[in-house]
Amino acid sequence: MANTKSAAKRSRQSLARAGQNRGVRSRLRSLQKKSRGAAKPDAEQIRRLISALDKAAKRGIIHRNAADRRKSRLNALLCGKK
Repeated sequence: MANTKSAAKRSRQSLARAGQNRGVRSRLRSLQKKSRGAAKPDAEQIRRLISALDKAAKRGIIHRNAADRRKSRLNALLCGKK
């Protein structure tokens, strides 16, 4: 339980933001499963996923280096490496 009004507001804000971030991360996971699970990766799907990764990293939902790592692996998949 929060002791002050400002602490109570902070608690409400963090709960709301956590819910929004959870939705973004869930969307990222489902996009990744679709693109990596396909036998022949679709370039448009991968472009959409890279854009979503960039947006999530810009907003601080995932770490910038984690987004870069995932994008690198996707590009290697698209180019036929590994």
